[in-house]
Amino acid sequence: MGGKKRKQREAEKTEAEAKNGEDAAPERPKRTLLGWKEKPQEEEENAVSPIFRNKEKVLVTCSRRINFRYRHLMLNVVSLLPHCKKDNKVESKETKGACLNELVELRNCSSCLFFECRKHKDLYLWMSKCPNGPSVKFLVNAVHTMEELKLTGNHLKGSRPILTFSSNFDNNAHWKLLKEMIIQIFGTPKGHQKSKPYHDHVFVFSIVDDHIWFRNYQVSVPHTESDKVSRGSLEKMTLIEVGPRFCLNPIKIFGGSFGGPTLYENPFYVSPNQIRSLEKKKKVNTFVKKVKARTKRRMHELSNPLEPDEFADMWRD
Repeated sequence: MGGKKRKQREAEKTEAEAKNGEDAAPERPKRTLLGWKEKPQEEEENAVSPIFRNKEKVLVTCSRRINFRYRHLMLNVVSLLPHCKKDNKVESKETKGACLNELVELRNCSSCLFFECRKHKDLYLWMSKCPNGPSVKFLVNAVHTMEELKLTGNHLKGSRPILTFSSNFDNNAHWKLLKEMIIQIFGTPKGHQKSKPYHDHVFVFSIVDDHIWFRNYQVSVPHTESDKVSRGSLEKMTLIEVGPRFCLNPIKIFGGSFGGPTLYENPFYVSPNQIRSLEKKKKVNTFVKKVKARTKRRMHELSNPLEPDEFADMWRD
């Protein structure tokens, strides 16, 4: 009997403690279908805004039938951006924008670099912020890859670059927009899992003749026998070019991703097809001039015949 009374007393104590605990503690939030617990409104209002974390991810892909030189340039860009993701080739048709936006969403990225090759000669670079834009279409000129240049620079793979821009990026609105897009796409996020916490190379973007010229330099510091770097040697830092090199000629800036309303159009842009047609016309003109000169010479010879030579038949006998 004593054991039964002891158990009843313990059960009554646990029930009383549970009631007191329910009165003191707030109700447990319910779980949603996705498995996330809903926070009460009071906590959301009193919560402090979290620190901004850059979670930028870039999808790098190319079109089919791309030239080997341009494919090597794309692989060099992939090696320079540790926060990028590479995907399979995409057919460069009119519906490539919808296909690329879907790929960016599937790969959980926020930006896209699309290398589009036309006629095995011309390379176009699409730089887009997905899925709402804006996007820019460039014509890529003066391409030199790392393997081709054979430069002496060699920086650490995966290290974070220092982005430098020329002062004329702040002159016009479209250059400011391009500068902001380049910062977001080419800037490696701090603390990225594939990046290294070092700054040992510099990305240089400069505007010359309305073209954006890209260069990649290694920051070289002379070291002594000790591991520490002296202050005097910091003043002797030099830049050694690593590569690759390329030049971007902006064609159009669109309000959406891979399309939409045109925000800016380059008035000085001439397509490579027009340049090739003008060169062909020059060659045609030179041939026409030769034919005209030949017919003119024949007409001159017919109109001005030579007099018969007196000594032409002298040695025939």
